[in-house]
Formats: sequence, C-alpha cells, structure tokens
Amino acid sequence: MTAPDVHPSQRHDVHDVIVVGAGVTGLTAAHRLVEAGQDVIVLEARERVGGRLLTEQHPHADGSGVADLEVGGQWVSPDQTALLGLIGELGLETFPRYRTGDSLYVDRTGAARRFSDELPVSATTAAAIEQLTKTLDALAAEMDPARPWEHPDAVRLDSVSFSAWLEEQCDDVEARDNVALYVGPAMLTKPAHSFSALQAVLMAASAGSFSNLVDADFILDRRVVGGLASVPRTLAQRLGERVRLNADVTMVEWDDEGATVHVGTETYRARRVVLAVPPTVVRRIRFRPELPAEHRMAREHQSFGLVLKVQVVYATPFWREQGLSGTGFAPYQPVHEVYDNTPEGDPRGFLVGFVSDLNADAAGQLSQEERRERILDSLAAYFGDQALQPVLFHLSDWQHQELTGGAYGTSFDLGGLSRYGSVLREPVGPIEFGSSDVAGLGFQHVDGAIRVGSELAARLLQDA
Repeated sequence: MTAPDVHPSQRHDVHDVIVVGAGVTGLTAAHRLVEAGQDVIVLEARERVGGRLLTEQHPHADGSGVADLEVGGQWVSPDQTALLGLIGELGLETFPRYRTGDSLYVDRTGAARRFSDELPVSATTAAAIEQLTKTLDALAAEMDPARPWEHPDAVRLDSVSFSAWLEEQCDDVEARDNVALYVGPAMLTKPAHSFSALQAVLMAASAGSFSNLVDADFILDRRVVGGLASVPRTLAQRLGERVRLNADVTMVEWDDEGATVHVGTETYRARRVVLAVPPTVVRRIRFRPELPAEHRMAREHQSFGLVLKVQVVYATPFWREQGLSGTGFAPYQPVHEVYDNTPEGDPRGFLVGFVSDLNADAAGQLSQEERRERILDSLAAYFGDQALQPVLFHLSDWQHQELTGGAYGTSFDLGGLSRYGSVLREPVGPIEFGSSDVAGLGFQHVDGAIRVGSELAARLLQDA
C-alpha cells in the first residue's frame, strides 16, 4: 500500500500517536502515552475538553445568584476503581451524595409513598421484583462484560427485546415496569422494547450485578468537588499544548506506515491513531482506504438514547425538613427518578431529575414553557407544591449537540450486540478505536472511559 498523496508543505512532523477526541478516553490514553515518553497530540473538534462531562454556570431567574451545574455525567460509585484511582492521582476530592431520610415512590395513581429500604409495593409485586433481580443477577454472573457476545445464551437473549423478555419471566405489570425502569429509562435511556435482553444483561454485568444497578446508594455514591468534568480538565492541563481545540477531523488516510489526519486544510501524520469518540461519531469521518464493511455496519447498528437532565435550585432544601432524602422513583411519571443534588456546604437546595426515552420525545413536542410546567408538576408529585417555585430551572439536552447526539451512551438495536459487538475494539491498520460505549466494566460511565483509554495506551506501548 502506498502512502497517501499529501503535498510535503502540508505535512507536519510525524508523531508517535494522534488521539482524536479530548473526552476522558482520549485524554487518559494520551496521558499514559506521554508518561511513557511518547510524542502525542490530541485533536478535539469542540472548543473545550471533556466530551460528555461539562460543568456550566447558570444564573438564578431573579438575578439573586448563580449555580454551577454538572450538565453531563457526575456520580462515582465504589466499584469504579479506575475512576477513583485517577481522581486520587490527580489530587481531586469527592463528597457523598445526600441521602438522609426517607425516599419516595410515586405509583400509577400519582400517590407518593415514603419508604426507607424496599419499594412500597404489594407483597406479590415485591416478590416478583426480587425474582427478576435474582434471574438478572444470575445471567450477569455468567457474562464477561468485556465480551458479552460470548455469553452462553447470547444469541437468544439478543434476539428478544427486554420488554418481551420481562413478559416471558413475569406476569406482574408493576414489577416489570420497575425493573424495566432501571435499565431502560434510567441507564440506556431507551424504551425497553427497543433493545435486547442481552444488552440489558450487559448493563447489569458492567456494574457487577443487577442488584448493584438498582441500588441508588451504591451506583450514585459520591461526586467530585468542582464537578466530574475536573477529571478531563486536569488531564488536559497536564498535557498542555499537546491538546488542540477546534480541530475537527474530517478524514483519516492510512497505510502500512501510519496515518495522515486531516483537519480543514491542515494535516498531521502519526505512526498510530486513536479514535477516542463514540461509535456514532466515527461515522462523521471519511477514511481512505475505507474501513472494512463490518466496521461500518457495526456502528450503523448503534445509537444514543435520549434523556433530559433536569436541574432545579430552591432557596432551601425544603424536603429535608420533611425527613426526606430527595431520592424518588416513579416509572409512571415524566420525571422517572430524582435525587438531592446539593453541593456540599451549599445552603440552597438542588434537585436533579431525568426525563427519558418516550417521555423525552413527548417533552420535545412542547413549548419551552409547557415543558417547564409539566416537569415541575412531575416534581410536585414527589415533593408537593413547594417544588413548583424554584429559583433556577435548567434542562440539558445532549441530542442537539452534533458531536454527541444523545445520552448517556450508545447501545445496539436488537441482534446487534451479538452480531457486531466484537468488531468495535478491533484495530484497522494503524487505527485504534475506543470510548466508554465499548467498555466492559464501567460501560457508559467515566470509569469505563478510563479503563478503555488505559487499555489503548498499554496496547500501543506494547507494539511500540
């Protein structure tokens, strides 16, 4: 194979590695490579680093103040050892999510019921939820989350939707609705009929078990002081001028000796290239020669889910005065889950909630004012009329950002995971691929992004 036809005046120095994407995966890979003495540059299309992590400052409606809001990912759980290790390495600190007091469950009638440990449902429904949990835990225990297509029942589980699988297992509708909530709206941000049972088992296995996934006190344990976006920001600071913003890669030309990366009229040459972007974003880049057909097909069978992250700020955390933790679940409400999101030491009260998949579709058809009213009404179903009067109301909607296109991560359609999952991490010539979307442990989370970034760096160093 001959080298690409690039005029010598356009060529930059040949680097060891070019990383495309300054999210956590790309920055972790670059950081580890630079530590090992590699010549690395990071090209980022946005004007900022962080990918799906971002902290923004928003003013109160009455002009009385401002609040720092994490509009992307934000939580850290005890099993996310890669993330915890990097947080310590970077000198960052964490604080626990507020959880003192009762939680709330809003049932199909709209009644809010308090509980401390188990959901306040009938004994029959509780038993059905327990049995479904045991079944999913057993399936997850049989899976290596890094290789879900090797599960002993992978093909069958991947051929049936999660909602259809739940119907096969259980005839209690409320039990099915609650179990579906934890995987569909809460994690994959898709309706349970649109992804497979195998994809659901992967979501559970990536967290260690389905039991972990449904335990809010475990999965949403802590936050980072200054926001989780401090992780990529600090990594980028250490990399310095190696990180180049507003550098939108449009083409990668590759050969046996390396690759040439095009950014507008500029070109960069490296022996290896890491595409540290979601699988759906890989499709924005042209390749010469083209990627193998199975690589294109694999990414065409993946898509982001859809979720609106709702953040509201009140003068005080009034729910605490009522002995409530701020945690709530409601499979029948537009806001299907809500948590106390107050920064440590802040006298105001912060709530964060989520409107996902079909409910997010419906909210998107409303005017801005109608959407705000419907969401606040849903919060009032949990906390009463005091929830209707925040000093700040903010929605973050990642589907309108071209370089992301949804949240929280990508997942396969029916049959896609067993058919194409193994392709996503396969290198093509000098090109490597990776993001949290293709992680095993930590799938869709920052922990997974760090694991994938570290694995990519280790593989490149082994081949250097």
